[in-house]
Amino acid sequence: MNPSLYMIVDLIFRLATMLFLVRFLLQACAADFYNPISQAIVKGSDGIAAPLRRLLPKTGRVDLASLLLAWLMGIVFVALITMGGLGIGEYLLTGFVRLLSILVDFYWWSTLLLVIASFISQGNYHPALSLLEELLAPLMTPLRNILPTAGPLDFSPMVLILLLSILQQSLPRAYGLV
Repeated sequence: MNPSLYMIVDLIFRLATMLFLVRFLLQACAADFYNPISQAIVKGSDGIAAPLRRLLPKTGRVDLASLLLAWLMGIVFVALITMGGLGIGEYLLTGFVRLLSILVDFYWWSTLLLVIASFISQGNYHPALSLLEELLAPLMTPLRNILPTAGPLDFSPMVLILLLSILQQSLPRAYGLV
């Protein structure tokens, strides 16, 4: 496949996967539903996720429809790139690894963005930053509880970025598709 076309297809499928993943995380983290960015994500994903949500059983705060759709985006991408040259199990596994890779990338870049924003706009409110803080809270709070305090310095983002980098490097690079 042409490298330019590959990059475009990869970007489209990463963004679609990210849409459904963030929708899943919004519900799992009980993020602010009235945040305008949350509203945009819900409206953008509901057209496809709502019919599937009616078929899947309710599981509290876990949105199985959005998670399944994010996984399917990874599987479809791998199927498009390999042109049907893999078995079903390989598609399922490679799609899952791609899903995890996109999730780790999302957390890594979100953490970096919050660190940079903490230096630039201290004390200011922005809906995107408050949403990222809510989505990162399940990862940052345990680290903040474990790490010793150093006055106003918070080392938890640095540790989280390090852990996410290690995790990203340890994910298998299946067929160069992830």
